[in-house]
Amino acid sequence: MKLILTQEVSSLGTPGDVVEVKDGYGRNYLVPRGLAIRWTRGAEKQIDSIKKARSVRDVRDLGQAGEIRQQLEALTVTVPAQAGSSGRLFGAVSVTEIVDAVKAAGGPDIDKRRIEVTNPIKSLGSHQVTVRVHDDVIATVNLEVVAS
Repeated sequence: MKLILTQEVSSLGTPGDVVEVKDGYGRNYLVPRGLAIRWTRGAEKQIDSIKKARSVRDVRDLGQAGEIRQQLEALTVTVPAQAGSSGRLFGAVSVTEIVDAVKAAGGPDIDKRRIEVTNPIKSLGSHQVTVRVHDDVIATVNLEVVAS
């Protein structure tokens, strides 16, 4: 099945890319969640508008990406969360909470789809999260999860 991605999918590509996937994956996962649309000649024209919107959001060049990485790595971000007496959280720290905490700490605006949390954050203490600032630039953000 041939699809046009409307949002970034980590294993496939970025918005505006035309990808070939198995029928079930496209029909049951990508299209219902709004991550992709079916490829047609008419939909091919939408690629330009998707790529224009993407270029507005993207970091312009490697120099700017390097500056953003330095800003992020210099920050120590504090995330308040509800926790029990043993230090385990009631739930997990979400990507949206991380974005809000980075903003509150004086960091740059980050697209939440660029944040990668390998293991769910379910305990108090120090944690590290990676942010894909650019295709070639990855920043590591230090999180301090504290009880609220």
